[in-house]
Amino acid sequence: MNELISPTLSADKNHPLREDIRLLGRILGDTIREQEGDRIFDLVELTRQNSIAFQRDGDAKAKRQLESVLNDLDADDTIAVIRAYSYFSLLANIAEDQHYIRRRRAHDLAGSRPREGTISLAVERTLDADIPAEDLIRFLSDALIVPVLTAHPTEVQRKSILDLQKQIAQLLTERDRLQLTPQEEGRNEDGLRRAVLTLWQTRILRELRLTVEDEIENGLSYYQYTFLSEVPQLYGEVEDALAVKGASKPITASFLRMGSWIGGDRDGNPFVTHHVMEHALAQHCTTVMNHYFDELNKLGSEMSQSVRLVGVSQALESLATYSPDDAIHRHDELYRRALIGIYARLSATARALNLQLQQRPPVAQVIPYANSAEFGADLAIIIESLAENHSNRIARGRLRALRRAVDVFGFHLAALDMRQHSGVHESVVAELFLRGAGRSGYAQLPENERRAWLLDELQVPRPLRSRFLDYSEATRNELAIIDMAADLRRRFGAQSVANYIVSMTSGVSDLLEVALLLKESGLLVPGEKPRLDLNLIPLFETIDDLRNSGKVMDTLFREPYYRALLESRGDVQEVMLGYSDSNKDGGFLTANWELYKAEVDLVKVFAEHGIGLRLFHGRGGTVGRGGGPSYNAILAQPPGSVAGQIRITEQGEVIASKYSDSEIGRRNLETLVAATMEATLLASQDHSHEQPGYYEALEAMSAHAYSVYRALVYETPGFVEFFRSATPIAEIADLNVGSRPASRRKSDRIEDLRAIPWVFSWSLARIMLPGWYGFGSAVEQWVSVSGENSVETLREMYMKWPFFHALLSNMDMVLAKSDISIASRYVELVGDARLGQEIFSRIEQEWHRTVHWLLTITGQKNLLEANPALARSLQSRSPYIDPLNHLQVDLLLRYRRGEHDDSLKRAILLTIKGISAGLRNSG
Repeated sequence: MNELISPTLSADKNHPLREDIRLLGRILGDTIREQEGDRIFDLVELTRQNSIAFQRDGDAKAKRQLESVLNDLDADDTIAVIRAYSYFSLLANIAEDQHYIRRRRAHDLAGSRPREGTISLAVERTLDADIPAEDLIRFLSDALIVPVLTAHPTEVQRKSILDLQKQIAQLLTERDRLQLTPQEEGRNEDGLRRAVLTLWQTRILRELRLTVEDEIENGLSYYQYTFLSEVPQLYGEVEDALAVKGASKPITASFLRMGSWIGGDRDGNPFVTHHVMEHALAQHCTTVMNHYFDELNKLGSEMSQSVRLVGVSQALESLATYSPDDAIHRHDELYRRALIGIYARLSATARALNLQLQQRPPVAQVIPYANSAEFGADLAIIIESLAENHSNRIARGRLRALRRAVDVFGFHLAALDMRQHSGVHESVVAELFLRGAGRSGYAQLPENERRAWLLDELQVPRPLRSRFLDYSEATRNELAIIDMAADLRRRFGAQSVANYIVSMTSGVSDLLEVALLLKESGLLVPGEKPRLDLNLIPLFETIDDLRNSGKVMDTLFREPYYRALLESRGDVQEVMLGYSDSNKDGGFLTANWELYKAEVDLVKVFAEHGIGLRLFHGRGGTVGRGGGPSYNAILAQPPGSVAGQIRITEQGEVIASKYSDSEIGRRNLETLVAATMEATLLASQDHSHEQPGYYEALEAMSAHAYSVYRALVYETPGFVEFFRSATPIAEIADLNVGSRPASRRKSDRIEDLRAIPWVFSWSLARIMLPGWYGFGSAVEQWVSVSGENSVETLREMYMKWPFFHALLSNMDMVLAKSDISIASRYVELVGDARLGQEIFSRIEQEWHRTVHWLLTITGQKNLLEANPALARSLQSRSPYIDPLNHLQVDLLLRYRRGEHDDSLKRAILLTIKGISAGLRNSG
């Protein structure tokens, strides 16, 4: 591991973490000895001790012995060592997550000032800024905050593994929070040993490549782990916090909702079809209905109140009267009878939606609910009756949570976004014009003429397609998906499919093409007051498209017909910004700066046209794809760019780390809400970053970083060969973790490679190039021409400007996870040794240059000095990650020399799993 990382801090508060890691490590060691024998246990222990000695002391002898042992392993022993180290990282992750929960609880129990990123502190800060509590209620009732789950090839955990992790975490929590007797402690440890043994005996790798249906199921598991229970609880916490501060009204609308791309994102994924979309929403509905039935059953057991002892409202009495429950022994239990009636109607609704649920049958067949709002209205009758009759404490329990869940999740659970590449739309529209109107050459038209064709056709009240014509397979598929979207909205509600994202948007016609396709399916209704049923969302991804985004939106808003369509959407326009492809296109510094500038431009354009702006941030798990702490990222947005409206993707293994544990999941959701509140209500009062020279400095540095990055990645002869040889990019394609192909088309070009495997490959090779390359040269060049005070200017920018501070903090993290000495070993994989050394020497020099300037600006002596928890984590697990990198290089060399037996391939894939588990945010 990089020797520049700040040394681990030994503090009493971290003692429980060390104890948990020792306990889990001991149990894992005992399991290995029991299952694999003393020889394998001794082998794992020898390599572990040598790796720790080398990491801690730089012991050259230990390094030589470690390399000698690893190089002499046969296939079976190699797999055993890889599995041992991979599972240690996994268990360490669990221990660290539990320690995070432990520290949060200790802080809360001590009655200390609320921590950053909490609702309590956000409320306190807004009230301190003289914003009344009632204004906060109004803000939250108008706000929209949406985490959007996506399926990507770095979500490497099988559900079986996730379930075992959850079981181990629960057992650790039991040890931490309960005072166990010796017998109870023994049973607890026995439970841990059973779970670790099962983990050891569970296959890490998938036998078959994931299908989209598998990804849908995997994504839905996080609703069962976290979202269904914790989202309503978070609402309750917000309402209670505001009530304490004097708010007299509840939050009327639900500001926090969920979104999903899994089953609706077909950009580059031919396996997402109209049948898959239908399956996705049917599974969404099944998941949320099961939750509602479970909660109603529990409420039916709990609500035993008798009208002889408590009053009821007239509305509640009517609801109970219409209930099909006529049991004599419940004639005085009107709340229970009302709930039985609600259960029966919900059961009828499930049947009407053709859901196959394993639930208790209703007492009778009744009329189904027309929509989820009717279901929520019935629950509200019960809540209001309780409140009117001095039973608000009961109303604020499970009932309040269920009522909020119905408002948030409806019958659709999460809005399923549709996404497709603009080039696909162009081809479909060209065919429709040719076959339906006899107009050829659409794809060759300049932008202005395209817009004219599209606007003319949009206003014609008849379809362009005909059921009597035969279309190409691609066109049939696209039209079938949009037809299915219209049908799903009728079945599951308008919020079930509400957004259509256009990838690689570069002009107004890219959006109007989709508008035309929606019209063909009845999702756009022409006329004097046209109606658009879906949000049309441009996705600006490349550096050039980001630079032109404000101009494109300004041109779009100047089209009277589009403004009329937008009026039907409440005069709110969503824009998605692509962090991943912009980084691959222009490098770390330039991508982040162009994203920031694009937001500034969009805020101005939208204000000029009186349109509400909602930004959708397409962030990935790693810094190279826009990742990093969400709280800091939201606060670092330009003033006016959040405005109470934000959607943000949750991708890769970040989903598992954030949301597989319910308590951690709730805290992450709380962070999104708190940051949005502060960024909206407080940012307008803070202009400290608007100092002369800051923007000019970033503009100059970005320009130089861009040229340095492009010179390496796109202009260096042989770079593609270097990348494809010095990283496991080819082998990632064999890892059965995602349904989507690694490239948009069959090509070796970097431009055609998806950003996810691009970043994942560099991460596995410990170079992490997308998260830092070009920064060092840019700063060095700017300082050299800007004079002696330039370094102080950069330090001031780091201290005062949230954007620049977050940028450097994220780069600090990614540089700490890189290891240039380990990366040098991957150069051995490049067949042309001269090419490998020439390119790697440039990377190595830039790495040292970047580390130097990062430390100079931040004032740190070592990387992660400002983040001791992460520094400690990386140092504790590096002895387990680094040998996996060493083994991976040797295995790749053998594989590429022609050894293709199954055990070798399996060992390579296991190293990919293990390294990614150790690094946590690798893709």
